[in-house]
Amino acid sequence: MKVIDSDIAGVKIIEPDRFGDGRGWFCEQYNRARYRDAGIDADFVQDNESFSRKGVVRGLHWQAAPHTQAKLVRVIQGAVWDVAVDIRKGSPTFGRHVAVTLSADNRRQIFIPRGFAHGFIVLEDDTLFSYKCDNLYCASADCGMRFDDPSLGIEWPEIGIKPTLSEKDMANPFLSDIEPWEDK
Repeated sequence: MKVIDSDIAGVKIIEPDRFGDGRGWFCEQYNRARYRDAGIDADFVQDNESFSRKGVVRGLHWQAAPHTQAKLVRVIQGAVWDVAVDIRKGSPTFGRHVAVTLSADNRRQIFIPRGFAHGFIVLEDDTLFSYKCDNLYCASADCGMRFDDPSLGIEWPEIGIKPTLSEKDMANPFLSDIEPWEDK
């Protein structure tokens, strides 16, 4: 596998190797020892999936301490434009983001450490998104901020339709209104 360090410390883009022949292909999606050797030493305890149509925006989300989560995300079917925003208190890259297209075709993954808000916009109908978490979901620790906050400078791709968000995500606060993430 190929591991690409992003412009923000800790966020990594992973390109798993794929081996194919006339029967199809094989790809190892996760191997704890290999990922640990690549600097991803998370103890994943929960796997999640979402299925969405084109134009759906999910995020930007994170969980407050002590329920914070690191995530390893990928797309099984379809495509998304995935974003991780640094919300770590005192971080030199606070408010900056990393964005990458994840698709069934490119097989890319992104590792998002604790202290980042995460979200994506679905680029194709019938997209199946999968992610591993290193902590269990806790509804009372669920946090979010506006995906379209101008202060973040995120240039979401034009997809020819109006984005679809949950009522909860539409009501999320802006970066200036959140408490920066702190590992407690």
